[in-house]
Amino acid sequence: MTPKSIERRTLLRSLLFVPGNRPDMLGKATGMRPSAFAPDMEDAVPPAEKERARHTIAEKLPALAATGRLVIPRVNSIESGLLEDDVAAIAGPNIDAISIGKIRSPRDIQHVDAILTRAENSARIPAGSIGILPWIETAAAIVAVYEIASSSPRIRWIAFGADDFTADMEIPRPSPGFPTDIPAGSQDNLKDRLPAEPGLIYPRSAVAIAARAAGAQALDTPYVAFRDQEGLLAEAILARKLGYTGKCAIHPAQIEPIESVFAPTDDEIEYARRVLNAWDEATARGSGATSLDGILIDTPVVERARRLLDSPRQGNTR
Repeated sequence: MTPKSIERRTLLRSLLFVPGNRPDMLGKATGMRPSAFAPDMEDAVPPAEKERARHTIAEKLPALAATGRLVIPRVNSIESGLLEDDVAAIAGPNIDAISIGKIRSPRDIQHVDAILTRAENSARIPAGSIGILPWIETAAAIVAVYEIASSSPRIRWIAFGADDFTADMEIPRPSPGFPTDIPAGSQDNLKDRLPAEPGLIYPRSAVAIAARAAGAQALDTPYVAFRDQEGLLAEAILARKLGYTGKCAIHPAQIEPIESVFAPTDDEIEYARRVLNAWDEATARGSGATSLDGILIDTPVVERARRLLDSPRQGNTR
């Protein structure tokens, strides 16, 4: 399969989860500005509320879609036995994709793809119009992550789920957040804060690399300490350095910090412009490389600058 190119119109930096059994919260969500909404039928909903959440989300989808943001409901897993009914309730022109957890292999994606095709036919919308955002959150999924990411053209994003991954691996999790031995209160300290869970570096990196190789976007795991803004920023900065293009949010207060980390800064944009100006001057002289501020400027640096300048300042440009 030829890798898909990442589409600007589906660029996703912040994915906000909203409990599907809470019509009040779904209503308030329409006034927020994440890159995408994820009305949730799975983890945020108790078992007795699953059916209610399904119908509540279906009722709220037109209002969410009318905001112009992407709408990517999170459905229940294959093994739950609820997936087909979930998809049937929400399939239609008001959703861009479904988010689904516990994906372990390309075969799982093929199963989900077939369910979506049937639902699209029933809803009389074009085949293939509903995307898939699979969650990579088990050891088996990490081993097969590139095969999963490239197994269907419906896959435009993949997400890493740290909680389920650490449970699957039986890795003890510390209290949410980062070490507290660095004084709080200054963003200047963020670059010095190391992640508290070194066991997550490899799987996080594997997801980001596989997503890029498959032409998809990688979304980092939610930061569950939603009142810890400094910790959220530090983890988002780490994710961006590993190659992620966005991060999931579980609280509206997390949207702006996440968007700010993954959007190009004014300084980055200015430097990219200076790189291209220096390169144009060098090529006019017949040179294949030059320098800027004492740093070598060659083709990879120039391509990175061009991609950055081509990136929209706001996540979803639909």
